[in-house]
Amino acid sequence: MLYEYVAGYGLGGSTVALFGRVGGGIYTKAADVGADLVGKGEEGFNEDSPNNPATIADNVGDNVGDIAGMGADLFGSFAESSCACMVIMASYRVEGVTTMNQLPTVNSGLCILYPLMITAFGILVCVVTSLAASFIMEVEYKSEDEQMEKGDKVESVLKWQLIISTVLLTPTIIGITYMCLPDTFYVPDLGEVESYRAYICCLCGLWSGLLIGWITEIMTSHSYSPVRELAKSCTSGAATNIIFGLALGYLSTIVPVVALALTIFVSMKLLSMFGVALAALGMLSNLCIGLTIDAYGPISDNAGGIAEMSELGAQVRKKTDTLDAAGNTTAAIGKGFAIGSAALVSLALFGAFVTRARNSTSEHALRVDALTILNPLLFSGLLVGSMLPYAFSAMTMKAVGIAASDMVAEIKAQLRKNPGIRDGSVAPDYKSCIEVSTRASLQMMIGPGALVIVTPIVCGFLFGPQIISGILPGALVSGVQMAISMSNSGGAWDNAKKYIEGNMLEIDNQIRGKNTDEHRAAITGDTVGDPLKDTSGPSLNILIKLMAILSLVFADLFCKSAFLVCPLGMGQAGTQECK
Repeated sequence: MLYEYVAGYGLGGSTVALFGRVGGGIYTKAADVGADLVGKGEEGFNEDSPNNPATIADNVGDNVGDIAGMGADLFGSFAESSCACMVIMASYRVEGVTTMNQLPTVNSGLCILYPLMITAFGILVCVVTSLAASFIMEVEYKSEDEQMEKGDKVESVLKWQLIISTVLLTPTIIGITYMCLPDTFYVPDLGEVESYRAYICCLCGLWSGLLIGWITEIMTSHSYSPVRELAKSCTSGAATNIIFGLALGYLSTIVPVVALALTIFVSMKLLSMFGVALAALGMLSNLCIGLTIDAYGPISDNAGGIAEMSELGAQVRKKTDTLDAAGNTTAAIGKGFAIGSAALVSLALFGAFVTRARNSTSEHALRVDALTILNPLLFSGLLVGSMLPYAFSAMTMKAVGIAASDMVAEIKAQLRKNPGIRDGSVAPDYKSCIEVSTRASLQMMIGPGALVIVTPIVCGFLFGPQIISGILPGALVSGVQMAISMSNSGGAWDNAKKYIEGNMLEIDNQIRGKNTDEHRAAITGDTVGDPLKDTSGPSLNILIKLMAILSLVFADLFCKSAFLVCPLGMGQAGTQECK
């Protein structure tokens, strides 16, 4: 029972992540889209020009959305995967002792702390990896002509941190397993199993995370053909750029989803839902490195903004743009990492929810034979759950659109009132633009947040755990596809724009760089992709995780309420009486 209370810790982490990720995403994209539409689209200002009133709000938004939001998101995943692991492990242990008496008593305390041992050693491995990247894999260049090569090296060093930490964690997890777990232990659905199955599940999650990061890099980095084809599509205008970008995002879901499916299949075959929870923990064991490579992009972006506003010169801005392009790819890798781990965490929490709902003594306790797609309540829940990511994305994208419109109106009002802002003779009112983003983020996150929190609670209280057993996997299945495609489309559009701005697009022996038709088409694609990659896409992680942890916390209450459902297992007479 003590370990069931730990689920409240995960619920707290996810609730704060909802504010950080959704609110931060609306804040940053309101400023970014508004600044681009007026500044670059109408007035011809440079990126982060001090003459643009929304510049400060844009730079602040990078920290609010990408640093605080992603940090809260990954923290929520980490807390929830640990909670799911311990809740499932504790319930297995209790069942084994009370019914089968097959659990060894030796090292029982260490057994139950096995998930936390993986976390602790993962932190140590990430520290060692960061030291290697800082003092061994240094990035150097000799001349200004090697800027792009430098950017490629930066991207490589950041990516190699993920590879090195994954390689080092492999033997570490194996050693922890033999140190903490007995040779065999009891799992209710499978009987007595060997301990080596635990580290196989962890390693499946660990290496599938690396695979997801690798395919995300291929799809979003201008070092590879997909983004270069996307940049070339700009020669036909903004419409073809958007079409190519959407297609790229849809295609990018194939490998991550197959990797997740294989991981889930192997983990469930080896250790049932406990294996899925261990796979989620394995994918998150190098979380520190995931945060490191994700934070690199916003830091470089802010450095470029400071350089532009301080008028440090074109060469400085060229360096920061090169680093920013590398950071865009690593940020996309971080988002892919977060989405993959969120899928496993959500499924692990669903397993913990089913375990608690099945162990309930209430008349509405979940029965194994009720977990079938032919169950009308469960099938209805699947449809409702698969609809929720679309409704959530619509609400967050519309929120960005409304907030960006308010930002555009504020910028235009300032330029109309003080024309001297255009040439720098009058300082813009940066504070008013910050207030527009702040007000929009606080007001417009209420709707999406309420959708996530209210839906499982209301459905669970009215219809019991059966419908929740459909809503959770339905939201997971559709939410993962949408999150991956949105994040990768947005990242690819952004880097296609950077590719053109770096004077790397050559058409008919002519360089098509800034201030060309291709560049303007790329800016349109990047503007469309901004809310996809930084607001709606990553926020779907919160949707699938928060609904799952809420359901786990309220599982007992759902079993005791279910006001609109007859108790399961009633005979013909009971059914008539219920009617």
